[in-house]
Amino acid sequence: MLTLEHVGKTYPNNVRALENVSLSVMPGEILVIVGGSGCGKSTLLRAVSGLDNPSQGRVQLDGVTITAPHEKIGIVFQEPRLLPWLTVADNVGFGLHHLSASERRQRVAHALERVGLSDKAKVWPRELSGGQAQRVAIARALVPNPEVLLLDEPFSALDAFTRADLQDHLLSLWADLKPTPTLVVVTHDVDEAAVLADRIVVMRPHPGRIYEEIAADLPRPRDRQSAAFDFVKRRVLAALDRSLDRNVSVDDRDTKAETGAAMWW
Repeated sequence: MLTLEHVGKTYPNNVRALENVSLSVMPGEILVIVGGSGCGKSTLLRAVSGLDNPSQGRVQLDGVTITAPHEKIGIVFQEPRLLPWLTVADNVGFGLHHLSASERRQRVAHALERVGLSDKAKVWPRELSGGQAQRVAIARALVPNPEVLLLDEPFSALDAFTRADLQDHLLSLWADLKPTPTLVVVTHDVDEAAVLADRIVVMRPHPGRIYEEIAADLPRPRDRQSAAFDFVKRRVLAALDRSLDRNVSVDDRDTKAETGAAMWW
């Protein structure tokens, strides 16, 4: 289990990016984090990844405190960040040098097959489309079989059609992996949150803190045109709107969230 206990982050310039963030993410759960500018979404992801230590509190995975990048935690950034001097296959296998050459080739071939890019193994990153490059980045993150995969706005630079296709592809990969990894996704796209999430965390800015949690317990595959899907989106949009209103109190937030849920069910 991934847990965050009272995590806070203050940068050297005294900017308070996060304050008292506590979360528990169950194994195999897809948690999506949304929020306005300055709410600390990416800072939170960096703390979970071990790339940046919190100023207060702690992040733990299965009881082990995360203070540096961890072999059980993979990350996919907004940009694919592929190494241009390596082929696609070598990019995917970059972190597998501890394995024998034959096992590394097998793992890489299987990862590329899972993302539908077996025919691109020997090409250079510059020859890929944006969607293909991001698939390679996902394959690279999945090939070590991480327990937790972090995704920081992974599809935001892509067109709407490619973005929807990769959302579905990610869910298919996630479902096929055994054991199913935990996904923590940062996005500003409410549709994407409703497509992917088991649970959506809405954050409030200045400093970043949890404002509301919304269950997205819809069956998969999800019908983007259904009333239930639209209801989840409307709840998230309403929470985002209230999260930016400094006059909304915590009590007001909780009352509205419960009323909305009761109206649907």
